[in-house]
Amino acid sequence: MSSELRTLEGARVLVGVGGGIAAYKTAHLVRGLVGAGADVRVVPTTASLEFVGAATWEALSHHPVLTSVFEDVEKVAHVRFGQQADLVVIAPATADLMARLRIGRADDLLTASALVTRAPVVVAPAMHTEMWEHPSTVENVAVLRERGLTVLEPAVGRLTGPDSGPGRLPEPEAILDAARAAISAPRDERGAVRRDLAGRELLITAGGTREELDPVRFLANHSSGRQGWALAHAALVRGARVRLAAANVELETPPGALRLDVGSAAELADLVAEHRGQVDALVMAAAVADFTAAERATSKIKKDESAGDDSETVPSLALRRTQDILRHSVLERTRSGQARPAIVGFAAETGSEDASALELAAAKARRKGADLLVFNDLTGGVFGAADNAVRILDHEGEEVARAEGSKVLVAHAVLDELVPHLPEVP
Repeated sequence: MSSELRTLEGARVLVGVGGGIAAYKTAHLVRGLVGAGADVRVVPTTASLEFVGAATWEALSHHPVLTSVFEDVEKVAHVRFGQQADLVVIAPATADLMARLRIGRADDLLTASALVTRAPVVVAPAMHTEMWEHPSTVENVAVLRERGLTVLEPAVGRLTGPDSGPGRLPEPEAILDAARAAISAPRDERGAVRRDLAGRELLITAGGTREELDPVRFLANHSSGRQGWALAHAALVRGARVRLAAANVELETPPGALRLDVGSAAELADLVAEHRGQVDALVMAAAVADFTAAERATSKIKKDESAGDDSETVPSLALRRTQDILRHSVLERTRSGQARPAIVGFAAETGSEDASALELAAAKARRKGADLLVFNDLTGGVFGAADNAVRILDHEGEEVARAEGSKVLVAHAVLDELVPHLPEVP
């Protein structure tokens, strides 16, 4: 197992499948992992084959499927699979399977592989609400997390039959994002994901605000929210509790994050003001509009049809400044006399005739006063891209780190720099 591997491209991923009806969703997860360039080996429990057969897993993974420790004995498969894995993902994980993982059972190929692996392990539970909330399961989950396993929160919704509540398997795309976050996370001495944010609460803003001009039109930007989402996934696998302020983001909610949807800069400012004093860190990754309409039209703004198609006459738009949420948050922290929360801002710059993008970002870092400012040079394009490249500046505008690669790799680099700035735990 290579501790240097930081992406799914070329990674050896062991996918364990528990015996639940949600196993059909795991087929989409396997397809996504293979599509991301991973070499996937599926290890189903015997019970899970009642829901999805071995032929499906073999067709999707391009590997034969084994379930017993007595298969492929000459190659010592019951330890080889776990030893060689760069990442283990178990989905769905039933209450029974998590109980067996907790006590260290090794009575089938999946639990034996999980016991021997030194790779990060992502567990995606799926069960009825009563099972998920039972004290035994609650205790098992807590113990697995303490040991460094990433146990995702189940989704809330329709379960088998008429039941509804927490217990749904998270959507495959969300599990795939958690897998990316886990394989790229810093490791402890055992090879498990470092849980240096355990017990910490983060408020992360993501996406781009929209400023309404009339009932039809709005001012907006190109932000997809993917960097903020990557920060949420990365923080969650490192043990944090995450409140995710989503400004017009159409992405699957990271399992375990408390999603708080907003539309405009004013709505985001109100939300940040409400939650800022309750968290250990505020990470402002959202692209917040600098301007909004001075007065929103109550009806659709009409063009002058009598002016003709070639007319250059257009309605004028009066704009006003929006609140500088980042600077306001820093000032409020100073007024309170508290060290909480640590504050991280983001800045996207293009440069000008008088100064480079980096020089402008450094000046902004000094002006804003946040603990860290993550700077994007927009020359190469950032919005909506899979990768990112940033420089991380301190409050004096000095560069403290650089990061380049996938957005989740960048997210971990930002969190690495954030951890030393977190306030002491009372």
